[in-house]
Amino acid sequence: MFENLSERLERSFKILKGEGKITEINVAETLKDVRRALLDADVNYKVAKTFTDKVKQKALGMNVLTAVKPGQMMVKLVHDELAELMGGESVGLKLEGRPAIILMSGLQGSGKTTFSGKLANMLKKKQHKNPLLVACDVYRPAAIEQLKVVGGQIEIPVYSEPESKNVIGIAQNAIKEAKAKGNDVVIIDTAGRLAVDEEMMNEIEALKNAVNPDETLFVVDSMTGQDAVNTAKEFNDRLDFDGVVLTKLDGDTRGGAAISIRTVVTKPIKFVGTGEKMEAIDVFHPSRMADRILGMGDIVSLVERAQEQFDEEEAKRLQKKIQKNKFDFNDFLGQIQQIKKMGNIKDLASMIPGVGKAIKDVDIDDNAFKGIEAIILSMTPKERTNPEILNTSRRQRIAKGSGTTVQDVNRLIKQFDQTRKMMKMVTGSRMSQMMGAMKGLRNMPK
Repeated sequence: MFENLSERLERSFKILKGEGKITEINVAETLKDVRRALLDADVNYKVAKTFTDKVKQKALGMNVLTAVKPGQMMVKLVHDELAELMGGESVGLKLEGRPAIILMSGLQGSGKTTFSGKLANMLKKKQHKNPLLVACDVYRPAAIEQLKVVGGQIEIPVYSEPESKNVIGIAQNAIKEAKAKGNDVVIIDTAGRLAVDEEMMNEIEALKNAVNPDETLFVVDSMTGQDAVNTAKEFNDRLDFDGVVLTKLDGDTRGGAAISIRTVVTKPIKFVGTGEKMEAIDVFHPSRMADRILGMGDIVSLVERAQEQFDEEEAKRLQKKIQKNKFDFNDFLGQIQQIKKMGNIKDLASMIPGVGKAIKDVDIDDNAFKGIEAIILSMTPKERTNPEILNTSRRQRIAKGSGTTVQDVNRLIKQFDQTRKMMKMVTGSRMSQMMGAMKGLRNMPK
């Protein structure tokens, strides 16, 4: 995400590279280029101008330490101002009702239904809630069925009344159902609508007044850029929503919506969607997003995603197997599946500082592990448990069964052996230290 903006900003900072000190002339030249980069990223013009004016004012008012180069100081100033522009701090959901009610709003095609499922899944797994999804999109063909499919994937019930067009009645009946069955969160998925469609806007306004939600979220496709900001303003004027959700952020190379929307509508961005999987949802952290825009990665979010898949008991079991050199292809396959659950592979890699730029033009398919999985699944249970029995004839059979070559199978077995040796080297106290460090890293200062 934000590859184009990151590249442009990096070029802007090079103007100060080699300069001995910050002056009004070189700051003005740098920030002129920064403003152009923001405008090219589809950032609102007033937002971009105010942003660069603030950075200039701070830059000229600072005494630069001799140990800090002007370029580094400018990156720091731009980072802090970007984080402030996007809200400063992350803002969570206020779920105080019994049940708590979340109302989704937005344009058609913005990803409300999918996001409703992602949010329900996150609340269930991370906050141990018992959500109920409500199908109040009574206009789009197959909308109810889509929500049921999403609910089925994450094992969360869906309330619907396929024969009814009365969205207020559906929502109120769903809330009664939630109270009766012990659901503590009700997520209402509504139809997409245009802000200029008076009848549809009246409907969602009436729905909000009728159910009095704890949270009204505006879901918007970040790839629409400045149009997303304008639409958010129009919806906010009518609904006075509580927060914004930016979907499809993994496909947005510009970043204009993320940077502008907080200033224009004065409402926080609460969540971002970063892929198609049900786990591809992140709480929006302005400082971390500023890190990513400036090409600094986001190691804290990477560790948090890893910890979501981290099972302490499973780790202890694996540690014992590694110590006895019994780590096998079943364990290897399990580790691959955990990595896949963490999200888009290229997005994960770009969270590592310095890697995002290196892989900018590299196409990393989400099916990158497909060939490896096919090879392992073509092994017999005995072969997966005892890799040492994989002789030439077995390897030929596995290659044929997985649709790969013998060379591919040989390469995987060699990589597996190397991985097993490396893992054995870091067992015992050093592995325990690594696990402790992973747990503690999220709480360390940036």
